[in-house]
Amino acid sequence: MAFLRYSNNKKSIQKVVAQEAEAPTFIFRPRGDDGRETRLYEVKTRIHHRLLERLDLGQLESLEESVVAREIRQALDVLLHEETEPLNMAERNRIIQELEFEILGLGPLEPLLKDPTISDILVNRWDQVYIERAGRLERINIRFHDNAHLLKIINKIVSNVGRRIDESTPMVDARLPDGSRVNAIIPPLALDGPMLSIRRFSVQRPSLEDLIEKGSLTPEIGEILRAIAVAKINIIISGGTGSGKTTMLNILSGFIPNYERIITIEDSAELQLQQEHVCRLETRPPNIEGRGEITQRELVRNSLRMRPDRIIVGEVRGPEVIDMFQAMNTGHEGSMTTIHANTSRDALLRLETMIQLSGVKMTEKAMRQMISSSLDVIIQLARLSDGSRRMISMSEITGMESGVITLQDIFVFERHEIDEQERIVGRFMATGVRPRFADRCRIFGVPLRDSIFEYHPRASYAFGR
Repeated sequence: MAFLRYSNNKKSIQKVVAQEAEAPTFIFRPRGDDGRETRLYEVKTRIHHRLLERLDLGQLESLEESVVAREIRQALDVLLHEETEPLNMAERNRIIQELEFEILGLGPLEPLLKDPTISDILVNRWDQVYIERAGRLERINIRFHDNAHLLKIINKIVSNVGRRIDESTPMVDARLPDGSRVNAIIPPLALDGPMLSIRRFSVQRPSLEDLIEKGSLTPEIGEILRAIAVAKINIIISGGTGSGKTTMLNILSGFIPNYERIITIEDSAELQLQQEHVCRLETRPPNIEGRGEITQRELVRNSLRMRPDRIIVGEVRGPEVIDMFQAMNTGHEGSMTTIHANTSRDALLRLETMIQLSGVKMTEKAMRQMISSSLDVIIQLARLSDGSRRMISMSEITGMESGVITLQDIFVFERHEIDEQERIVGRFMATGVRPRFADRCRIFGVPLRDSIFEYHPRASYAFGR
């Protein structure tokens, strides 16, 4: 054990011990009787403090993480042999695993972050943790020791990205090393104690074939998506939280030819473009003094000077929308973005509101003319009651009529019923409208068959969770 010894650096050891002692080891789900759980917790606390007292911090910092993990496991094994409390093999392994998570990782969050089936981790307070799996929320029997322990884990996350959270700045957005988005809020804003939300970053990017297999859309719709991405159609993807907007944007951007220069602009980098010529930009929050913030609007403006073929904005939520529309109208066709909205019509209303937030004075008619001339297609996504994510409509913007932006649906998803397994039963239907962009797709060498748009109800699909 290269770094396990009684260190002479008393000040460093005392500092680490004090920090760790504020938030002792976490507790996994109860196993056995409560009395036994209490004794195991006491063992973990003693072992934890004894280990911290014996760490040689100088050598610890110079070793690789894999070496540190191996050495800590060996050290814990030695300390457990010195423990007077009788432990069976399962309990020993459990204590070693939990202490390793606590010292090297994010405590009780570590096993959740290692589970690829979990898409969201929601900590409402120290003893109430929820996860989302397959589109469904469920409460799990994992908890922190107390609010101080939860706050310590939050501080560990935000300090790794140069941020801080305290009473003066009680809200923070951060990102884990794997790209997962983190939001934390603490008292006095959070009344019941610190709260933590983690939106997992998907390492395995779903493909178009995966969405077709899951029933999120049909092969015919997939053919249209591929064509409109190649034909430089301006697209906005609309949907609620967790409806799959970023996944759809990833898939659409994957069809962009390799020879085009792509600029991506995001608040938190999530896009996983596979092309070679990609320039990724990310906003910057203000520093501790409240200075140095770089907004999406500034990045959109700057991207116009970078000679882009495509501009992809992760999500429009403010005044940057007017600069994006101006880019779409000045030669940067094929731009894509996402927006939070429940319907295609709601998305258009939100875009009008965002234009007003930009401070540019425009009449209602001028705003709608800008939107209708900039955007071509709205793809509406939804997360249904059974946890499944579906494309529920694909609409084309055809212009304006009597001062109102006109939409025509190309495909819609009709929900029929809920079966015995609580799955949504429905079908995708072409509306019989041949879109205007079909001619543009033919010019770009990706013609669409007229039969795709013929009105004929498809066979019903039973969609699982």
